[in-house]
Amino acid sequence: MADKSSSNAYWQANVKTIKLFLVIWFVCSFGFGILLRPMLSGIAIGGTDLGFWFAQQGSILVFLVLIFAYAARMNKLDKEYGVEE
Repeated sequence: MADKSSSNAYWQANVKTIKLFLVIWFVCSFGFGILLRPMLSGIAIGGTDLGFWFAQQGSILVFLVLIFAYAARMNKLDKEYGVEE
């Protein structure tokens, strides 16, 4: 990755990935756990309603999945732009 345009494209792809994952995390944690909780109260999972589950466990599990998905995505981007370790 010697030229400036390739470096800029790499960082733009990185920032785009970060923004996407932050939106997913926000929707799962704040959206499902707080804002949409009354709408999700009729759906039962694990003995409680879905909104409460997202507030207590779901957003944490989504965050863990996002960590591994981000690592996989960045490995793919690193190979694509020739900056892998």
